[in-house]
Amino acid sequence: MPTSYRAPNRADTTSKKTTSQSATTNLSAAEATVGDLLSGKGNAIYSIRPQDTIGHAVEVLRDKHIGAVVVTDANGALVGILSERDIVRKLADTPGRTLPHKVEDVMTKDVQTISPEEPLVNALKTMTNGKFRHMPVTDATGLIGMVTIGDVVNYRLTALEHEALQMKQLIVG
Repeated sequence: MPTSYRAPNRADTTSKKTTSQSATTNLSAAEATVGDLLSGKGNAIYSIRPQDTIGHAVEVLRDKHIGAVVVTDANGALVGILSERDIVRKLADTPGRTLPHKVEDVMTKDVQTISPEEPLVNALKTMTNGKFRHMPVTDATGLIGMVTIGDVVNYRLTALEHEALQMKQLIVG
């Protein structure tokens, strides 16, 4: 045995404490904001005018593969939102005569919006409590995007997958 060898003792192994959970990792999902989601998703907004027909709105929903579209005035200001659910209700009231109706007669006028600084969990709570799946995002300049309940769930699932991968790397080394 070489003379320089000395068995390690406790003083030699200064603890570098690592934890798989910390305040940062546990709060990261709670601290994610609507703006964080938009920065990854993009802020494409599809809009129609109040005087457009439901027939035109249905084509936009189909062509853009979306479930709701914002309704804006000529200046781009938000005046309503039209969802598939709104159209289905009108369809039930006026079977066979729905498509010629104006968007302004069917749209939801009292639109709940959210700011990009709001936590994602607030968006989820608002949509769940209000029983709607789409929410426009606005700031001081006006309409800047749209989030859906699916976007929020997907964002959280991606975060969970990332957290699971980090934990696996900590365990495996």
